[in-house]
Parts: sequence; structure tokens; C-alpha cells
Amino acid sequence: MKSAAGKNTRENLSTIAGIEAIYDHYAARFLGLCYRYCGNREDAEDIMHDGFMHIIRNAHQFHSRGEGSLEAWMKRIMVTTSLKFLRNHEKYKRFMVIEPVIEEGNIPEDEDDADNPIPDLSQEQLLKLITELPLGYRTVFNFYVMEDYSHKEIAELMNCSENTSKTQLMKARAWLRKRINDLEKNTAYGLKEKSS
Repeated sequence: MKSAAGKNTRENLSTIAGIEAIYDHYAARFLGLCYRYCGNREDAEDIMHDGFMHIIRNAHQFHSRGEGSLEAWMKRIMVTTSLKFLRNHEKYKRFMVIEPVIEEGNIPEDEDDADNPIPDLSQEQLLKLITELPLGYRTVFNFYVMEDYSHKEIAELMNCSENTSKTQLMKARAWLRKRINDLEKNTAYGLKEKSS
């Protein structure tokens, strides 16, 4: 089982040079992933560090399933570590509200965004919008859109119903559309979005 950093993965994770090579290769990508969940760089760095520590401690449990499986395994650890961090830290816990769905029927399946094309936004602008989502919406949005989890998987991770997951995603998309429309209007009138 070869990794992007070369050699045998377990061997790489048992040497300092191997750990450094894997860290150097994946750190930026995983920092971005963690940032999408918590919305602040310091916490994202803490989450990523905790995730890498988990990866190093559990390297013996990794079993290659072909090319890309190491990255997928590590990514899943980073996502799980992000979710645990949000659940365990008071400053996030009170915002980690998943609104229950009273009516369990008639939740639309995944919307086709072809009717609502995303305007020409930079990666930085899009990331900023995602991190501004209310935490419950952001978490479900990240799981579904960015990590390709099903509503069933999200419901299990978030301890909610599948319909609640679908509703949170629908609300996240509506929130993003409104913010994007506001940005477009401001741009059309020569206004710029205020920097934080």
C-alpha cells in the first residue's frame, strides 16, 4: 500500500520523516476541511492536529483498498474529529442546533441546482459564505455537499432524522442563495462586501 508520500503507509507513519511527508502533503487540504466546519483558523488548526494524532496512533488499523483509500480514511478521521470538536466545545455546542422537523413527510429530495447556477465566486468568497452559515446548516451542508455523505449517514452522525438532515440542507442552500443574491446586488450597485 503506497501513499502519496511514497513507501509503505504503515512504515511511513512509524517514522518521523514519513509522518512529516504525509503531513506536508495533506495539511493544507485538511486544514481547509476543518475550517469549513468550525469557521475559525485557530480551532481548525487544533482540530487538524487532533486528527493527525488520531491518524498516527491508529495507522495500524488502516487497510489499503487501492489508490485513494489512505486519503479517504484520513479525510473521514478529520471529519469525525471536526464533529467531535463541535460537540465538545461550549462555544459551538449552543449553536449546534439541528432543528427537528415536525412534519416528517413532503421533504423534497435533493434539489437540482441547475436552475440556480452559482455566480462567478472565488474560492475564498465561497469558503467565507460557507463558514458564515449557521452551525447546524453548515455542518449538514459540509457533510452532504462537500463530503458526499448521504442523508442517512448524516442522520446517524448528527443523531437526527433523515428528514431533519434534508431540511437543514434545504435551509442552508436557501441561506447561501440569499447571501449570493445580496452580493450580486451590492456588486451591481458598485458596493463591496465588508471585510471582517
